[in-house]
Amino acid sequence: MLETISLFLHETVVGKFIFTLLFSMLPVFELRGGIPLGVSMGLSVPASFTAAVIGNMIPVPFIILFVRRVFQWIRKNISFLGGFVEKLERRADEKKDVVLKYEFWGLMILVAIPLPGTGAWTGALVAAILDMRLKKALPSITLGVLTAGLIITAVTYGAVRVFF
Repeated sequence: MLETISLFLHETVVGKFIFTLLFSMLPVFELRGGIPLGVSMGLSVPASFTAAVIGNMIPVPFIILFVRRVFQWIRKNISFLGGFVEKLERRADEKKDVVLKYEFWGLMILVAIPLPGTGAWTGALVAAILDMRLKKALPSITLGVLTAGLIITAVTYGAVRVFF
């Protein structure tokens, strides 16, 4: 069974698309890792871009809507993770100034810059910490993810053309 799933995810275009999408949902990697992964697995550049953007955006509304309640629950029920929660909140707090100063564009830029500590997860966390409404934060984060995707795709596509 696991072998069949593994073959599907690594040997078919649909499987590679799904694998790229799932990988791009992960914090830290997001689409910055998903696009190069998809291309390296043999997906076309547009397919890698599409899978990574979709995967990167899936967790965003859930983070914005539920992360504060999840953090409260963790503090109350899993005390040893309290330090981790505080670290995440501090990280979001450090990034909030640019969002407060430039609002829509600040959040978009925070998400769009393809560097560690930025991205959709961080943008969604900052939006949640600032109590931004989903209808205000989601378009900004989406535009930031699309911009970061274009930057990463350009870098990845250029690297693929040089080496292959």
